[in-house]
Amino acid sequence: MLSRTFRSASRLQISPLAIALVLLAATTLLGGCATTQADGKPRERNPDPFEKVNRGVFRFNDTLDRYALRPAATIYRDYTPKIVQTGVGNFFDNLGGPTTILHQFLQGKFKEGTQDTGRFLLNTTLGWGGLIDVASGGTNLPKHDEDSGQTLGWWGVPPGPFLMLPFLGPATLRDAPARIADDFTQPFRWYDSGSERWFSLGLSFLDRRAQYLSLDKTLAQTYDPYVFVRNAYLQRRLYLVFDGNPPQSAQSGDDANWAEEALRESEEPAVDDLTPSEKGVLTLLTLHQKDVDTLIQESKLPSSQINAVLTMLELRGLIRRMPGNNFVRLH
Repeated sequence: MLSRTFRSASRLQISPLAIALVLLAATTLLGGCATTQADGKPRERNPDPFEKVNRGVFRFNDTLDRYALRPAATIYRDYTPKIVQTGVGNFFDNLGGPTTILHQFLQGKFKEGTQDTGRFLLNTTLGWGGLIDVASGGTNLPKHDEDSGQTLGWWGVPPGPFLMLPFLGPATLRDAPARIADDFTQPFRWYDSGSERWFSLGLSFLDRRAQYLSLDKTLAQTYDPYVFVRNAYLQRRLYLVFDGNPPQSAQSGDDANWAEEALRESEEPAVDDLTPSEKGVLTLLTLHQKDVDTLIQESKLPSSQINAVLTMLELRGLIRRMPGNNFVRLH
C-alpha cells in the first residue's frame, strides 16, 4: 500500500519525501506554538495570526463560489432527480469508509472501527457499490467521520493557527498537511484514466456543495461571514476530535493534555448547554435518517430556524448531514 502511494505521488509529481517533510515541519511548528509569559503562565493563543491574508483568500473563494460553484450546485440540486442525488451522495460517502476505518483503529476506537467496517462491507455489497445506504436501514451501525487531522489531534497535536486555503476553504496548520495523506486514500486517486479521476473529483465537490446550499442564507445574514466560518470550523473540528465532548483544557487553549483528559471524561457529548429548540430537534433524531421537511413537521419550527438549529447541532458533532439533505444523530 505504501509503495502504491509513493508511485501515485510520483505520477502527480509530488515527492514522497516532500510529503514527509511537510508533515514533520507542521508537527514541529505546532509543537512550538505554545508560549509562556514572564511569570511562567501560558500565554493566551491567537487562533488566527494570519487573519489579514486569510480574509483575502476568503474573498477569493467567495467570489469563485458565487460565480461558479454555487450556480452549478444550484442547477444540480434543482434539476437532478433526488434519488440520483441521494445515490451519488451515498456513493462518495461510502468511498470515505476505508479512511474512517483506518483512523478509528489508529485512535484505539476498536468498537467504532468495527461498526464502520460493517457499514462499508454491507453498503459495498448489498448497496450496489455504495449507491444505497443499506447500513442505515435498521442495522444499528452508526456512521462516523475520522481523518488524519482528527487522529493527530487525538494524540495531542494542537491545531495551530487557522488557515484559509485557496479553493479548499478553512483548515488549520495541523489539518492542512494531513489532508495530503487522506487524499491518497481516496479510491479515485488510483484511477489510471485522468479524465475519470477528475470527473469523480468534480462530481464529489459538486454534490458536497449542493448539500450545503441551505446554509447560504444563514451565512449571508451573519455580521461577519469570515468570522462565522472560522469559528464554526474550529468549533466543529474540536468537537470531532473528541467525539462531541472536548475537555475543558482544549476549549481554553491548553493543548498539552487533550487526549489524556478526554479519556477520563464521559464518552457522550455534553447536551446541557443546548437551547430548548436544539434539544427538541435532537430528541427527534435517531440513528435513522430524517429529512428537513419531516423535522419541520415534527418540531413545528419554521424552515429558517430549523436550518440554524441543525447547523449548530452539526457543529457540535451531535448530528451528521447525510446525502439528500437528510440528518442522523451520531450518539
